[in-house]
Parts: sequence; C-alpha cells; structure tokens
Amino acid sequence: MNKKYLREDIIRMSGVNPKKCMRCGKCSGTCPAYDEMEYHPHQFVSMVESGDIEPLLESDSLYRCLTCFACVERCPRGVEPAKLIEAVRLTAIRRQGANRLTPNDIPAMLDDEIPQQALVSAFRKYTK
Repeated sequence: MNKKYLREDIIRMSGVNPKKCMRCGKCSGTCPAYDEMEYHPHQFVSMVESGDIEPLLESDSLYRCLTCFACVERCPRGVEPAKLIEAVRLTAIRRQGANRLTPNDIPAMLDDEIPQQALVSAFRKYTK
C-alpha cells in the first residue's frame, strides 16, 4: 500500500489528528507498558504523522500496548495515542490475515476475576 494512503487509512480508522501533538511526551511518561515497548506512544503519533508506519507494523510494541488509555487521559491536546496504536495494530493484523487470538480461545481464559474491560478490548482486536 502506498505510504500516503496507509497513513490516511490509519488516521481515518483511529479518528485521531496526529498534527495536534506537541511532542511533550506526557503520554509516554504515564504508559504502564513503557519499558516493554520499542516504540512509545509519542513515537507512534510522530511516526504516523510523518508516514513512517512500516517499522510500527513490524514492531512487537503493537501487542505490548495495554489499551488502558492512560496516554489518552494524560494528553493535554486530546491526541489519543492509544487509538492510533489500535489502528496500526488492526492494519498489521489485516496484513497478516490472522489474529493473535481466535474467538474459540477466549472461553478457556475466562474466570470471575477478569475485568470486563479486558474482554471488550480483546474483542476489538479481532478482524471482521
């Protein structure tokens, strides 16, 4: 896919305007998965804005994001980095033609202690 169209597609899917980012790094500073990620939330925003998306598609950082939206809460400009990360993740999954989990894997993972937010987040990661 053309670099320009890939960028536009990710921005459209996420509903985020990466140009609003002022590169303060507050999103990355609050990220609980920071130490696990090769690319941090502020880097995702910057790389999507510049169209440098291919490295993100190959990175395990896509699957390290907890989708906790702490970065969204912390951003003073309302950029919503987690939504960009999810859009890049969805693009990678669609390219691979597979999911990390199948719907049949979920019942074995359920217990009374798992938060409902984790289930909803898992379901959003599936392709249609």
